[in-house]
Amino acid sequence: MDVAVIGAGQAGLSAGYHLRRAGIGFVMFDHAPRAGGAWQHRWPTLTLGKAHRIHDLPGMPLGEHDPARPAARVVSEYFARYEAAFDLPVHRPADVTSVTDAPDGRLLVRSSDGAYLVRALVNATGTWDKPFWPYYPGMETFRGRQLHTADYRGPHEFAGRRVVVVGGGASATQALVEIAEVAAGTAWVTRRPPVWREGPFDDQRGRAAVARVEERVRRGLPPGSVVGATGLLLTDEMRAARERGVLDRLPMFERITPAGVVWADGTAIEADVILWATGFRAALDHLAPLRLRGPGGGIAVDGTRVAADPRIHLLGYGPSASTIGANRAGRAAVREIVRLLVGRSPGTTGTGGNEPRVRVVTPV
Repeated sequence: MDVAVIGAGQAGLSAGYHLRRAGIGFVMFDHAPRAGGAWQHRWPTLTLGKAHRIHDLPGMPLGEHDPARPAARVVSEYFARYEAAFDLPVHRPADVTSVTDAPDGRLLVRSSDGAYLVRALVNATGTWDKPFWPYYPGMETFRGRQLHTADYRGPHEFAGRRVVVVGGGASATQALVEIAEVAAGTAWVTRRPPVWREGPFDDQRGRAAVARVEERVRRGLPPGSVVGATGLLLTDEMRAARERGVLDRLPMFERITPAGVVWADGTAIEADVILWATGFRAALDHLAPLRLRGPGGGIAVDGTRVAADPRIHLLGYGPSASTIGANRAGRAAVREIVRLLVGRSPGTTGTGGNEPRVRVVTPV
């Protein structure tokens, strides 16, 4: 194959669309059993009306939907229609175990669905599969339940419980507001004071947030979160929760005890559950054999292209880790891949008669 795309979420589907339009031979791998990307794992009470804006994939709009329907169901159905409409060659469930250099300059992609030699790689694995659990002293002694938002399925299982929610992102506040309706008590803990924003999130704000993350990945630092850089939207629901005291934030505790959490000044809160809404990290373990990480701990990326290896593009990493960013990244990556493949030999990507040919059509 000319190109392998790993991941069939928003970014992977966008890349697949533009690869199809460019006439490039490609294969896609997705480890989930069905379409939907990370959205299929969202909790049922996260309705379309409560979710962050879902941007249309290129060439096919999402359309109007009931805002009361679960976002996971709406988006999964949309992604499935999209794959079928553009005949995207998604292999699922298929796990990519490693990507290594082949002797002839290509990349060897090993997967549960077989091994593939490719000339370029679009990695769109996102972050959902790598929830981040920070360590605090005493975690192992806690007698209650600890879970990450990756495993959160709604507030019903917290009825009558005392719950500590850790994290300053949208997932933390959305879960906290739901849980507070049924829990015996809640506490919200964050490392930094939350930043609330009012009014519309316009293009200028969006570009500024993306630019801050992009600067980090250019320098080879671990990417920050685009969503984190935008702040928390103060909706009517969140404003009402603040008035009820649900969103009264506490600074980070010092340690965990069998019965709860304790601060440095000795203040303690008893808890039955600790919900870690502490985000995710990029799922890139399969790329480890290529040694792409630099001394800064991240992978230096120019646009979507890995600075040290022009064959590889990272989508859903850094500035493209948002729905609108993923769309743009898919188009940008394919433009560069066309240049890379055609640059090897005019009119063809291969050196032998059996190699697939590239029909050069500029992605739109």
